[in-house]
Amino acid sequence: MTLFLTGAERRALRRVLRLLEIDARGVAVSVLLGVLWLGSAIGLAATSAWLIARASQQPPVLSLTVAAVAVRMFGISRALMRYLQRLASHRVALTGMDALRQNLYDALASARVDRVAALRRGDLLARTGADVDDVGDLVVKALLPAAVTAIVGAGTVAGIALLSPASALILAGCLVVSGVLTPLLLMRAARVAEEESRSARTDLAATAMSVMDGAAELQISGALPRLHRHLRDVEDALSRSASRAARLSGAASGIDRIAMGAAVVGALLVGVPQTASGQVAAVALAVLVLTPLSSFEGTAELSGAATQLVRSASAAVRIDELLGHDTPVAAHPVPASPDGPRLVARGLAVGWPGGPVVARGIDLEVGPGSRLALVGPSGIGKSTLLATLAGLLAPVEGTVTLDGCDVWGGDRADVTARVTMTAEDAHVFDTTVLENLRVADPGLTAEQATRLLATAGLGEWLDRLPGGLDTLLGPGGTAVSGGERRRLLLARAVAAPAPLMLLDEPAEHLDPPTADALMRVLLATGSRGRGVVVATHRLSALGGADLVLVLDRPAPGAPARVVARGTHEELTRRSDRYRWAVEQEA
Repeated sequence: MTLFLTGAERRALRRVLRLLEIDARGVAVSVLLGVLWLGSAIGLAATSAWLIARASQQPPVLSLTVAAVAVRMFGISRALMRYLQRLASHRVALTGMDALRQNLYDALASARVDRVAALRRGDLLARTGADVDDVGDLVVKALLPAAVTAIVGAGTVAGIALLSPASALILAGCLVVSGVLTPLLLMRAARVAEEESRSARTDLAATAMSVMDGAAELQISGALPRLHRHLRDVEDALSRSASRAARLSGAASGIDRIAMGAAVVGALLVGVPQTASGQVAAVALAVLVLTPLSSFEGTAELSGAATQLVRSASAAVRIDELLGHDTPVAAHPVPASPDGPRLVARGLAVGWPGGPVVARGIDLEVGPGSRLALVGPSGIGKSTLLATLAGLLAPVEGTVTLDGCDVWGGDRADVTARVTMTAEDAHVFDTTVLENLRVADPGLTAEQATRLLATAGLGEWLDRLPGGLDTLLGPGGTAVSGGERRRLLLARAVAAPAPLMLLDEPAEHLDPPTADALMRVLLATGSRGRGVVVATHRLSALGGADLVLVLDRPAPGAPARVVARGTHEELTRRSDRYRWAVEQEA
């Protein structure tokens, strides 16, 4: 364990801070306003001390007028400058957070899909949410306070040195103790809390997300009490780490108070003899003794700055891991073909990076009007195959080309303009029904959306909604059932303008008659000039498919292969296993 930032943390901070796109002018204004705020506080203390001491000598009232006005000026400017400094610094921080989050989304959108898919949803939410906020807080809560305190502290020591160099040395030493030793202890406390609670906080977020998303299923399976116990254990671990960090924080706060008291006592011990010998005026003694009380107002800000530095560095490391360190490769253009897009796979083997090959030896071709179905047992590799065809995963072997160009590494705008994929677990956004459809086509009108929903079998459902197309669906689509969610995603897929559609289990969670009806509607889009590739368990409604590819493993543990291909009618006639599966559905 180290008190200072590790090499990995420093590298991550340098990389992530560049993505904040910090406004240098805004930072300079924030520092200036901070110096004026803290300088006003110290000026108020020094002027008040002089005024009280000088008034005790009962001089003519007019000789106190300037000091009295200065006290009012410093009192007003202290509050005003603090308010303006908060406005300026938070503007810099919030703008930086917005830039970092946008840059992070842009990087993830163009990065390898397995980097994000390997994370649990709660962990991904924490990295793009709380971690981004922690890095943005570094500007307001760490960098700016450190700069302001250093500048004003040096100025205060220089001012005291004009009255008493010895008192200035004592004040400087006490400020160093309060501004360096105390923050280092707090950094240690923050690191203890961060290292002991980092995985716990991630686990807490991910587990809580799982409980919220699947409470009903977990309750039925009997797993909900176990997850509740796990949540309590994680919370206990967080409490223990917080208590340990709090003890170190208490010790640091004690040292800070001791340093402040030592500065006042030291000023008295040095100033009284100097005043008695005539080296320091009696009125100046009050300034020497009382001014240090305000000068520690700046070092008090460094305690929070040290804690924030550790927290921001840890957050930067997690964001840096999310960004990855792959050497960026320029995406190659995928020129459009005048004959319409054509997606071709030859000798294709698919699998997740770092994982086994799940299917190989796949040859297929999809163009406008094609209607292709992929069938096979769960876990056979259908979803992985679709992701590879969409250019989201690199082929393990063989090639996938779009109009003669490799899909993997192709310009995403070129690829997605011609190929769209709807995954089985595609997200339903916390917005209206219409805006959920406009994810696929921003120019979709209300009339078009209504027709799409009717085509997907949601016409009556739409009529029952209180706000129609403007009804909010809630976080993750919690306001819709599983079947309604699948049909909404199907309507979104059809709304996409891309001429080739790849769909993963569009009939999941639907009753058999509804599932068959929707599959027929979906395959009918191929007859209207769109290419359709659908991965499904349902076989009964595949009569409209031009080609059905049956995936299965030739031996247990072996990669899946295409064990049969043909139309639905052909496979029903010549494949006993296929015919048996169709009969079971009937």
